[in-house]
Amino acid sequence: MANIAFIGLGNMGGPMAINLVKAGHQVCVFDLSEQAVAQVVEQGATTKSQASDCVKDAEFIISMLPAGKHVEAVYLAENGLINHIAKGALVIDSSTIDSATSIKVGTVLLEQGINFIDAPVSGGVGGAIAGTLSFMVGGSEADFNQAKPVLDKMGKNVFHAGNHGAGQVAKACNNMLLSVLMLATSEALQLGISNGLDASVLSNIMSSSSGSNWTLDVYNPCPGVMENVPSSNDYQGGFMVDLMAKDLGLAMDTAVKSHSSTPMGALARSLYAMHAANGNGAKDFSSAFNLFNQLK
Repeated sequence: MANIAFIGLGNMGGPMAINLVKAGHQVCVFDLSEQAVAQVVEQGATTKSQASDCVKDAEFIISMLPAGKHVEAVYLAENGLINHIAKGALVIDSSTIDSATSIKVGTVLLEQGINFIDAPVSGGVGGAIAGTLSFMVGGSEADFNQAKPVLDKMGKNVFHAGNHGAGQVAKACNNMLLSVLMLATSEALQLGISNGLDASVLSNIMSSSSGSNWTLDVYNPCPGVMENVPSSNDYQGGFMVDLMAKDLGLAMDTAVKSHSSTPMGALARSLYAMHAANGNGAKDFSSAFNLFNQLK
């Protein structure tokens, strides 16, 4: 079993770290939230007063942080973790950030003899808890192969997308598509409801027809249609609107840099930004269903 340091124990990071503990790994965790740390330590992890103490003897360092500026600061700041990680150790950054920052952090770490992959995830909090996440990995083939046994304890699908930054690009593409599907599904359901159809009946019809998609079949946005999804819990839990808006911003930045045309992604970003600005940022992204309800 490996000696692992885990930095960042939010809604996703906490359950991921717990799954590594359950798999038998030695896991030292660090987060600015004492409550978040306590929840993982309760499951068998250890902790230190400083992140630098956690990473000192670790073979793998996994981070799950809010944004690129946090990743760069944690690793590359004047007293960043780059000064404390052992040469030959492998950094696995599962934060969802811009690919340019991933490439920069990976390049600087490699210059110091520290290996690096970007490995953002898909699957939400439920997937993090269940250990069924999908990992999209950017890095060398050797580093991917070294990381895979660890990633397998947190997810069921582990993909090697390409070199450094490729994992972040794959995540941006995936979430852009997810956002468009959620908006289109919400729009179609609201159209049916406005014309007298029962949402459950319409969902079954579309799920069995060419309109079938993940947001309709697994994560239905209409309250009362499906149990155990955020729409049936006042849109609490799951993947926040603020985070979807952030990811769509990353997708649009990626599109600008590559001169790609993404009109549907751009519209999705605008709608999610508007939805967040209306006070819905902390709700699950499927709450976009109500945006169409308000517009009809």
